Amino acid sequence: MNILIVDDEEVVRDVLTELVRREGFQPVPARNGEEALVVLEREEIDLVLLDLMLPGMSGLEVLRQVKGRDPEQVVIVVTAFSSIEGAIEAMRDGAFHYIPKPFKNEEVILTIRRGLEQRRLTSENRALREQLGQRFGIDNLIGKSREMQKVFDLVRLAAPAKSNILVLGESGTGKELVAKAIHHHSRRAQGPFITVNSGSMPPDLLESNLFGHVRGAFTGAIANKKGLFQLANGGSIFFDEIGNIPLETQAKLLRVIQEKEFMHVGGVDVIRVDVRIVAATNADLEALVRLGSFREDLYYRLNVITIPLPALRERREDIPLLARHFLARYAAENDKPLCDISAAAMELLLDYRWPGNVRELENAIERAVVLSEGETLDVGLLPTALRRAPEEAASTPLPPEGVSLRDAVTTYERKLIVRALHAAGGVQKRAAELLRVKPTTLHEMMKRLQIPPETGQPLRSPAPE
Repeated sequence: MNILIVDDEEVVRDVLTELVRREGFQPVPARNGEEALVVLEREEIDLVLLDLMLPGMSGLEVLRQVKGRDPEQVVIVVTAFSSIEGAIEAMRDGAFHYIPKPFKNEEVILTIRRGLEQRRLTSENRALREQLGQRFGIDNLIGKSREMQKVFDLVRLAAPAKSNILVLGESGTGKELVAKAIHHHSRRAQGPFITVNSGSMPPDLLESNLFGHVRGAFTGAIANKKGLFQLANGGSIFFDEIGNIPLETQAKLLRVIQEKEFMHVGGVDVIRVDVRIVAATNADLEALVRLGSFREDLYYRLNVITIPLPALRERREDIPLLARHFLARYAAENDKPLCDISAAAMELLLDYRWPGNVRELENAIERAVVLSEGETLDVGLLPTALRRAPEEAASTPLPPEGVSLRDAVTTYERKLIVRALHAAGGVQKRAAELLRVKPTTLHEMMKRLQIPPETGQPLRSPAPE
């Protein structure tokens, strides 16, 4: 690790240089801000120790330039007690921490180590996001399961088209993320993306929000107002839970789709727009059409391209991938040293049915990270509902028609081996130890149960073309 030490006092510079060298780091000294910026241009620096009281360019100005070039660079400022106000300002400008003079050697080393750990976590989180994006996702959608690969293919094919799109899926499956991915991969990516929460307002207010109104159109309309369709012109508009829109508003929405035009509430001028509609729902729109609560002609206008999203329980192999993604994100955001999930905790995550889908999983991991004090997310950090699930499953009565014991044992055996492989990072010898069997026995069981040898292995960057 290269530590840049910026201080104009030779004695202080020498003391810090010796301290850093004794801890096994490589010191890179600089006498002033200008020299420090030159060093940063030509060398890879992992952390900067920066004195605030420098001749010429001030320490604060150096800090701002360093953070401007590399926002992730860790900068620890060193300041005299008389200039604590400057240290506080430095923290506002992105400094990781400050050390007052005269400093204690132990405090300097401890702060450096914390700073380097922060940089490591940030780098790992960024690398994981890039890797997931390259191999298993589009934008913020993540998954390596066959079901999610089908979703990614549909998004890639549908995004460049002009057709309206209907996204179907349970609550929490990521319908808005799909809508945003479609927009960002379309020819409208430079245009606005506007979200409409369809069921959260009464019909008159919804129409005013969608189409805008003129002054005096109703009580409280004290000025002209543009609607969401106007704001979305040239881009995409996303209707979340389209099935909740009232029938009277559905008729006006149909006109916009067919004619590409509408009028303000209380207005007479026709306004033309070029907007792509992406709608989403967790309801059965065909059933709503049969019940008369959703217009059939609107349904067919919206349902040009359908993208069904699987529930999380239908793509369980994505759970470890998603859980580690959320772990890396929230550990970095909360400055926590968490870097792994215990085998027992992962087993609970895989066993749970996730009625709230990916959103519930994300909330569970974020909660665990916030409450954690160690480096491993263990069972005790998970919500009570997850810890109760195995007990409730064990008490489930035998169905009247009975079950095939052979099939049930085979299914359980396969699930247990897959969990052990994930917990062992794909290392079969370690997985065999967790299952208390010989590696050769595990290998034969995997062949019999048709478990791929690469199961549980960590992600690898794709090979260069």
